[in-house]
Amino acid sequence: MSSRSIGRRRALPAYPVLLLLAPALLAGCGPAERPAAGPSPVRDGPSAVATADQPATATPAPARGTPSASPSRTDPRRVFPVRADDVAYHPTHSGYPGTDIFADCGEPVVAVTDGTILEVNRVDRFDRRGPLGPYNGGLSVSLLGDDGVRYYGSHLSAISAGIDAGVRVRAGQQVGRLGRTGNANNVCHLHFGLSPKCTGHDDWWIRRGVIWPAKYLDSWRDGGNRSPAAEATAWEREHGCPKAPRTAGPAG
Repeated sequence: MSSRSIGRRRALPAYPVLLLLAPALLAGCGPAERPAAGPSPVRDGPSAVATADQPATATPAPARGTPSASPSRTDPRRVFPVRADDVAYHPTHSGYPGTDIFADCGEPVVAVTDGTILEVNRVDRFDRRGPLGPYNGGLSVSLLGDDGVRYYGSHLSAISAGIDAGVRVRAGQQVGRLGRTGNANNVCHLHFGLSPKCTGHDDWWIRRGVIWPAKYLDSWRDGGNRSPAAEATAWEREHGCPKAPRTAGPAG
């Protein structure tokens, strides 16, 4: 390009250039501005805030291209049902699915997860002369978790004040103390059962436990959160709500 042509380009009036720039200026995108780089990444899941029941935990952001879980379907937290350093339990149980958790009398028994108290029995009506089954548990509490599973604990020595049917509780909240009421044979332990909630009748033969709890207890004791919801739902789908027990069983 010659110096003459450059001179001509410099001699052009300014207003055509202004006319070309006007639409951009009116749109708010001046020459100094850059287009946005896209939305900031958003982290799904709870924030890392500690509570009285749960330490702060950092939730990693989901990997790119991996769908994140819906916040409304977050799995509720679960904890081991006896708050004690020295506990033992068997993976099996005589007569029907359940687990006996052994610890010292008086140790705190807590709600496994967030939910609503279903039944509370504050009176030990067990009599070895019968009837067998309905009163085997002595003092007992059952909780309908927000996950749809019924959590049952019996043979308590005491039930905490304010723990009544319809009351909301949180995971780790004390509901009673471990004892030997009912047919505990004078041995301090918590009978622990998992089941779906059947409505319309007293279903102590379901409430005492229909799925094996040991693998879930193993998880909760180690700080895991294994859920019994799918197994409880599958059991109910297969069996419905039996109107009578198959056997009274030795424990309640």
